[in-house]
Amino acid sequence: METLYPLIFRPNLHELVWGGHKLQTLKSLPTDGRRLGESWEISDVSTSESVVAEGALAGKTLRELVALYGSLLMGHHVFEADGREFPLLVKFIDAQDDLSIQVHPNDELAQMRHGKLGKTEMWYVMDAEPGASVLSGFKQKITHKEYRRRVADGTIVDALARHEVHPGDVFFIPAGRVHAICSGILLCEIQQSCDITYRLYDYHRLGFDGQPRQLHTMEALDAIDFNLYGDYRTSYMPTEGVVELVKCKYFTVNLLTIHSTLHRALLAEDSFVTLSCVAGSGQLLTASGYALALQRGMSCLIPAVEADFDITSDDGEELKILEAFVGKP
Repeated sequence: METLYPLIFRPNLHELVWGGHKLQTLKSLPTDGRRLGESWEISDVSTSESVVAEGALAGKTLRELVALYGSLLMGHHVFEADGREFPLLVKFIDAQDDLSIQVHPNDELAQMRHGKLGKTEMWYVMDAEPGASVLSGFKQKITHKEYRRRVADGTIVDALARHEVHPGDVFFIPAGRVHAICSGILLCEIQQSCDITYRLYDYHRLGFDGQPRQLHTMEALDAIDFNLYGDYRTSYMPTEGVVELVKCKYFTVNLLTIHSTLHRALLAEDSFVTLSCVAGSGQLLTASGYALALQRGMSCLIPAVEADFDITSDDGEELKILEAFVGKP
């Protein structure tokens, strides 16, 4: 069996009606006219699995690596909890147009209806055009009856909290929170490994087949958290080094801001680590001697047994990386 090393994956791009052309630039790919909405950077979703791009394990899927290496790749506590499935999905998303108003089910509902876990996620805004915004949570209390009326007449958008965004903004979206990424935004999304989305409203948009996209108005009703919350935006103080952005039972996400070299000693976390470069470029070097160049728009998977590494920025320029792992229960 080959020795594990930091893994990068082949492009895994998704054309979507609301997508644009920024992902081609981000990924240094030819512009081919496709409206790319998502780049699935690290995925174990059966319909769109990540495939290793380089090294001795090139050509193997993430699902195959989980089966081959188990806790060496995932960490003991992660492997015991999640078994044969990698628990996170990492994406870059380019919203040229507004996404549908949507919600994701929690674990209990998703398990009951689909035999899967639910979907909690977080967003880190990489670029935003002037005035760009996201929708997250309700700004006013509405009843189930009013929900159905607002979906029918298209005013559900008016009941949601709209947040103008800028690069560096962070939003935590627990299962049950109604939300939408709106036009003019490029972001990184880290989420539970789940592809279940209930669309409440889609602006009467047609799909690539010329037909209205499917809505899940009534299915969504049981999934929605109708409560009001004081602040839907995640506040943090940007600073050199490590800043915790999100910590929940599904994942911990840190922002690493580096101008020289940062050492990450994460073996005690007993988890794989994902790294997604959102600004700048640099070099990764593991304690065992594996090296990897990092640049904006790329992601890599550090096996649990290699979670002791240095990251160095190129020429002292600012390097920003989203680091994610599964914390111990």
